[in-house]
Amino acid sequence: MERLNSFKHLNHKWASEEHSTQLLQAQAHIWNHIFSFINSMTLKSAIELGIPDIIKKHGRPITLSELTSALPIHPTKIPSVYRLMRILVHSGIFAKKKMTKLDEEEGYILTDASQLLLKDHPFSMTPFVMAMLNPIVTKPWHYMNTWFQNNDPAAFNTAHGMTFWDYSTQEPSLASFFNDAMASDTRLVTSVLLQECKGVFEGLKSLVDVGGG
Repeated sequence: MERLNSFKHLNHKWASEEHSTQLLQAQAHIWNHIFSFINSMTLKSAIELGIPDIIKKHGRPITLSELTSALPIHPTKIPSVYRLMRILVHSGIFAKKKMTKLDEEEGYILTDASQLLLKDHPFSMTPFVMAMLNPIVTKPWHYMNTWFQNNDPAAFNTAHGMTFWDYSTQEPSLASFFNDAMASDTRLVTSVLLQECKGVFEGLKSLVDVGGG
């Protein structure tokens, strides 16, 4: 009987620990969904501050102090640059590299992803990022619940009272953002298609992309 009680105690303890682990994993999963917007917002901030171009212009790994000196920010915000860069490194936008083999100090460098955020890159995705993260475009996501309960054709209509295209007519800056975004995305995809699928386009003299803005 004593052995049986001991076994039940251990089994209950194991089940409780397993349940606790599952609870924490479930919580972490939800947390990841809640705070995933931070990745896109820090990416937008990095572009607006010109961080990719600053790193490229520096010509070598740039230290945190060198970066903060080059940024157009208020002096009181300097301590926050480290946190911003930490998120961007974690998400793979930038990377860190030792300044020299003998030096433990690290500097920030561009990755393949942030190369596509340079203003002079032929396939720059900056216009696409800025258009998709424009508050006008992100606002409809806050109206999803309302949209599911009405007969509007899109959540954009629910949020702004008109279609995206009508809004673009009234707000030329949005139309410009959107057209630049579509053009930047098309340049990259077209380049890959022409390189990887050359045979598909043999004999063609012209190709029309119907749609866009």
